[in-house]
Formats: sequence, C-alpha cells, structure tokens
Amino acid sequence: MAGFDDLAAFAAVVRAGSFTRAAAQIGITQSALSQTIRTLERRLDLKLLNRTTRSVAPTEAGEQLYRTVEPRLAEIEAELAVLGEMRGKPVGTVRITATEHAVRSLVWPRLLPWLTKYPEIKIEISSDNRFADIVAERFDIGIRLGGDVAKDMIAVRIAPDMRMVVVGSPAYFARRPEPQTPQELSDHDCIGLRLPTYGGLLTWEFKHGERITTAHVKGRLVFNRSDLMAEAAMGGHGLAWLPADMVSDHVAAGQLLTTLDDWAITFPGYHLYYASRRASPALTLVVEALRHAKSRAQLCED
Repeated sequence: MAGFDDLAAFAAVVRAGSFTRAAAQIGITQSALSQTIRTLERRLDLKLLNRTTRSVAPTEAGEQLYRTVEPRLAEIEAELAVLGEMRGKPVGTVRITATEHAVRSLVWPRLLPWLTKYPEIKIEISSDNRFADIVAERFDIGIRLGGDVAKDMIAVRIAPDMRMVVVGSPAYFARRPEPQTPQELSDHDCIGLRLPTYGGLLTWEFKHGERITTAHVKGRLVFNRSDLMAEAAMGGHGLAWLPADMVSDHVAAGQLLTTLDDWAITFPGYHLYYASRRASPALTLVVEALRHAKSRAQLCED
C-alpha cells in the first residue's frame, strides 16, 4: 500500500516538473524526495517518472496514477482541514496567486492585521502577472481583474474598477513634447511590461468616448514588475502605463505627471475567485478578510 505522504510527494513532483522545485515546495531535501519516489516505484513495481538532466515527466503509468490521486489528495487535505476545526480553531494552508500590484495594494494590507487572529492558518502568496490555473496548480484563491476571471469560478469583487494612466517625470516632459493621442506614443520612449504567460509585451489600451484603441509601444526598458516601471518613469527614463492608484502618491508629490488623461481606460476591478463552494473554514475566513475591507462601501455589488 502506498502511503499518503508518498503519493503526495509523487503528485508534487509531477506538478512542479522538477525534483528541486517540488522538494522546496514540500520542505524536504531533494535526495529525500528522490528516495521517496524510488521507494514508491519499487512498492508498485512500476516506473512512474522519466528523469533527464533537465526535466521530469510522468510515464504512462505515472500519468494515470497522477490523474487518479491528484483530485483525491486535494479532497483529503480539505477534509483534514475541516476535522481540524473540531478542535475549535481554524487550521490549514491557503495558497493565493495574485498580480504583484494586487498583492501590494490589496492582499497584504488586508491580511496583515488579520494574521494574529488565526495563528494556525498558514498563508502562501505567489505574486506574479501570469494567468495561473488555480485548480491544476492547487491554489485555493486567485486574484485577477474582473474581466480575466474564468466563467466557471466563484468570483467575489474585492476592489473598485481600475483606471490606467500614462505617466512620466517632469524631467522627461522637459525633453519631449506631451503626446496628444495614443498614436503619438510611437515617438516616445515607453517602458514595457513583459508578460510571463506567453512572453509578450503588455499592449497599452485606451478609450475615448466609445472608441477603444491600442498602442504597441517601444522603448529601451522592459520589466516584469510594475513597481520597477514606476521607478524608471520617476527617474526620467520614459513613459509608463500603470494603475492610477499605484502612482497617485507620486503624482500628488509632483514626481510624476499624467498624460493622455482623456484617453484613460478603466477596467473591471480585482476579483477574488475560487473553484468550489465547498470551501474549507480557513479558506472562508481568508475570503471574508479580503472581501470586508475599509473600502467595502465603495465597491460595486458582487
């Protein structure tokens, strides 16, 4: 009989596609994880993984085992968390994936004062701009803009609509004329954002009346984090297209100036989403902590 921990270790390797990443995620050494998988393969008398120097992939038997045990492992972990509630204290791990802007502006400020109330709930936050499959990657919560939430998810609005602005430093505009239309951005040094999901650059979008247009900008600098884009813009290195709330303090302080305000587009605000209404008590508490913020009265109805 294969043990729960052995099967969980095997599933972690398949999900990560790497012994190194899987070992780091579950908190054991790579050699211990390799030994666990070898023991499991001997016990089942099956080869489960094909290993190369660069990658790890399941064999046909390993793929069948993974498809069988993965959903059941998630169910067992959820049930164990529910059983933990019988001790009178909410327990368990809640894994969250969100854009770095959402983490800085919403998730961390709202969870920080909440953490001391529930010391037995563990929180893992993955901050990046890619579109993660929260079911496949075993995240409990995803946070993305409203228009990017999959239709089969349960969504909860946690922020007002997000307005995007083009900003540059006073020093930049002293050297270059202010653009009057998005098309004139092609004559400017624009700071790009590299998207991790497919590797392309973020396309800048604008709206004027009912007309929506895009601008494929170019420039010397490209980042994969919007906070670094803001810093580069403040340093006079080009124009950046960023959420208005991210740069509002810098604009108020005169470090950045907005342009093309008449063309600014507004997107549906951040939504929290999860895959099942059968949520663990720990997950429910985290959802409520993120939903009930000081700005709740300003939010649109769910």
